[in-house]
Formats: sequence, structure tokens, C-alpha cells
Amino acid sequence: METLEEPELCFPQINTSCKKQTRPQSESMFIYILLSFISLLTVILNLLVIISISHFRQLHTPANLLLLSLAVSDFLVGLFVIPFQILYTEPCWLLGDLACVLGNIVPYITVCASLVNMVLISVDRYVAICDPLHYATKITQKRVKICVLLCWVSCVFYSFMILYDNMKQPGRYNSCYGQCVINVLGAVDIFMSFILPISTIVILYLRVFVVAVSQARAMRSHITAVKLQSSVTVTVKKSELKAARTLGVVVAVFIVSYCPYYCVSLSSSDLIIGSSSEAFMSFLLLFNSCLNPVIYVFFYSWFRKSAKLIVTLAIFQPNSCVACIL
Repeated sequence: METLEEPELCFPQINTSCKKQTRPQSESMFIYILLSFISLLTVILNLLVIISISHFRQLHTPANLLLLSLAVSDFLVGLFVIPFQILYTEPCWLLGDLACVLGNIVPYITVCASLVNMVLISVDRYVAICDPLHYATKITQKRVKICVLLCWVSCVFYSFMILYDNMKQPGRYNSCYGQCVINVLGAVDIFMSFILPISTIVILYLRVFVVAVSQARAMRSHITAVKLQSSVTVTVKKSELKAARTLGVVVAVFIVSYCPYYCVSLSSSDLIIGSSSEAFMSFLLLFNSCLNPVIYVFFYSWFRKSAKLIVTLAIFQPNSCVACIL
């Protein structure tokens, strides 16, 4: 009969150190391989987006600048945040209290920037669909660049403010030596990082969907008047279904990725970070950065063309930046 091993101290020389439960080697290897694969995939996909929009001049549009900013935040998640998550899965934290706090600042900045960029993208699409005649005057490259800059500055400021109490005295919330626990004001974080952005995105996307469907129906009615109904009815219905499916995927994936993490905050005013269940919810939230380029970019044909040119190294040819992508 198999017996359970006695928990060991994280640091045997220190009596106040945490006790760690040994994890099976096969389980540890699976976690490391899974997180490493997702980290690599997130970096590669978002790097393709960054190179595509930065290199090809045809893609230098206000809407694509927002996609570029989103890809940068998701790229940083894959490059820094997910690898750090591997360390958080270990029973003991070996890098000290200060590294524990600093290691949580980067995730807050990047995830916050990803959220704000998603809101900006929804605003851009709202104006493009609901007010197309004034889109060129309202959404300019200069205004978009200012919004992106404010996005990153505000996210840095918010992250330092939400973790300020932990930075004043690193490790103050640890129950034993060798633990990495930070305290976050749950009420503030859930409103700023979940309720406010998700409400904005859902409301704007619902409005966009209603307008898009009404425009498609109006076009179908106009075509019916000129006796072409039989040839285009299927096409219009497909466009309606595609709009519904795309917007549904965007909202559903966002909710599924973020709900488990922030729903925990609804049960308490303070969110204690450091448990194994929290680590899984954090991983699910970060995995959204891997899905973002698929949801927001893979629907565009220009991405497939530009990705092919990047992979085949055709971008190093003279005048490749002016290639026809659209």
C-alpha cells in the first residue's frame, strides 16, 4: 500500500519556512512542457502580427495600430509572464520577497494593456460600423497613437498603485518563509479590470452586431426590389451568420478566460494570490493572449499573406515593405 510522504521544509535551515508537498515528476514535466509550449506559441503568433503591421506600409492604418499594440502586450505575456507562471507552480518560492512582488507587476501591466487595447478595438469597430461617414475624421493615426500611449501609461500607473501596499513591505502577507503571496484590493481590481472593460466591450459589440445585421437586411431588401433576390439571399445570410459567429467568439472567449479569475473576487473584498487554484485561473487568463491573434487577426486575409512572406524570408527583399497585401 502506497504511503504519503511527509511534507518537507522549503528551507530546512529555517524553522519558519513553508512545508512543501512533493509533486510526481511526470506531473511536473507535463506542466513545464505545456506552459513552455503555450509561451512559445504566444510569442511566435504575436511576433508575426508585430512584424506584419510594422513592416508592410499598406497595413499602417489606425485600426491596425490598435492590433499592433494588442499584439505587443500579448507578446510580453508570452515572453515574460507565462514563463514566470512556471515558477509559481513550484511548491516553494526561491527568488525572495522582492522578486515575488516585481514578478507580479509585469503581469498586471501586460494583462491590463491587453484589456484596454481590446476596449479601444471595440470602440474603433463601433465607429467604423455605426458612423462610417465620419470614421476617417474621428479615428486618425495621430489620435490612435495618443490613445495607445495613454493606454500603456495608465496601465503602468494602475499596476503600481494596485500593488503599492505590497511594494512597501515585500512578503508582509506570507504566512511562512518560501511563500509568494501578494494582497490585492479585490473590489477595485474586479471593477477596473473586469466589470468596466467587459461591460464596454459587450455593449459596443452588441450595438455593432445590431447595426451590421440591419444593414445587411436593408441591402437584401434593396436587391429584392431589383429582382436579384434569388442570387444573393444566401450570401447575405452567410454574412449575418459570420458577423454573429465572429462577435460571439470574441466576447465568449474573453468571458471564459477572465470570469474564473475575477469571479473569485466577488466572494471577498481581498484577493489572496498564491494558491494552486489561483495559479490555474491565472494561466487560463494568460492563455487568452495566445488566442487573441487567432481571434482578431487570423480572420484577416492580409495576415495569411504577410505571414507567408515573413516565414519565407521574402520581407528581406528590396521594396518588400510596399508589397500588395490587401
